[in-house]
Amino acid sequence: QVQLVESGGGLVQPGGSLRLSCTASGIIGSIRAMGWYRQAPGKERELVADISNGGIINYVDSVKGRFTISRDNAENTVSLQMNSLKPEDTAVYYCYAQVRIKGIVYNYWGQGTQVTVSS
Repeated sequence: QVQLVESGGGLVQPGGSLRLSCTASGIIGSIRAMGWYRQAPGKERELVADISNGGIINYVDSVKGRFTISRDNAENTVSLQMNSLKPEDTAVYYCYAQVRIKGIVYNYWGQGTQVTVSS
């Protein structure tokens, strides 16, 4: 049973920082990409950042220069350092892992962690 467990969300003032972490367990295949999506109230879920097993990184334009994604392949963890947070970053953040098992690719999701940026 694949599980992704997130930690690190919370309430922070504008301009502050938070670090999200996610650990994947029960992986029986190879993890291709890991990353973070977010969903704000009334909006669609959007990709925030992801990183391939080869280290290729993508960020949504709105977080470039403020967020940094990193990954530990040996530990099956992915982290998101979020600096200079803005109220518009408020959302539920979901970790995901793209896993290849016997030639088939599956996407797994964490339960989500709330990030609230407010004064």
